[in-house]
Amino acid sequence: MKPERRGRIDHEIQRALAKIIAEDVKDPRLGFVTVTRTEIAADLKHCKVYVSIIGDRHVAKQSMDALTSARKFIRGRLGEEIELRHTPELLFMEDRTTERAIELTHMVDAAAASSRGNG
Repeated sequence: MKPERRGRIDHEIQRALAKIIAEDVKDPRLGFVTVTRTEIAADLKHCKVYVSIIGDRHVAKQSMDALTSARKFIRGRLGEEIELRHTPELLFMEDRTTERAIELTHMVDAAAASSRGNG
């Protein structure tokens, strides 16, 4: 499959999943979740769904548990939203890129503040 087509499918799945998770999943364990990207397999049968979760590790674990237990429901809704011959199996993965970026920014700010104090 051409990379352009896979990219379009990834984008469409990402858009649909973001809407489904925000509007249709009613699990109280689910925190503020953002679908950052998706990666559909070449055979279109599996899809990795990367999510960013705002909150501490406890909130992240609860949200991942909620997504995992709602996986079949989410997949069913995805099948209604997008037009693919087969709706892919979903594997939710936590994307901690934003969390790491915030930590790095704090470290840089702290280093800059200490160097100003020593100047």
